[in-house]
Amino acid sequence: MADFVQKTVVKSAVRKLAAPIENVAAFNTIIQSVITDNPFACSAYESAGVNHAPVEKTREAYVAKIAYQNNDANVVGTDSAKFTTIAGFNAGATALLSNTDLATAHGGTAVRDTPKETYSATLKCHDAGGEIYMVTFTRESVSITSYSDDAIRTRVETWADSVAALA
Repeated sequence: MADFVQKTVVKSAVRKLAAPIENVAAFNTIIQSVITDNPFACSAYESAGVNHAPVEKTREAYVAKIAYQNNDANVVGTDSAKFTTIAGFNAGATALLSNTDLATAHGGTAVRDTPKETYSATLKCHDAGGEIYMVTFTRESVSITSYSDDAIRTRVETWADSVAALA
């Protein structure tokens, strides 16, 4: 009977942040800096006849949180909405805050609950050595997945060490 023979070693690593990223603007600044500045020294590539940038955003999600407070500042209700863009997130949060019908239904005044909001973005990176790996940012962590070369983790970790919000 034939045995399965391991062909690759795919790894993942996670960095838990000491404090959540402050707000969506700070989060976006980090993501855009990776795409624009390419601190991991990724390279452009072609796959199935399609040209790809060295770093591409493949997924993002932003969740706005609203709390409804009564006159004693007690939370009497909550709402949340998930958006796939920052523009949608900001517009949606504004719409939720200004929706008087929702506030009336909850029996309170709408306030933004930013500490409970969540953000995430996944970047697909093409290493100069040929590997494609993912770097996923959330408000509370950074993870690297689908890599095998430890030099990739080292590059991402070295860069993350230089970004105060990712401590």
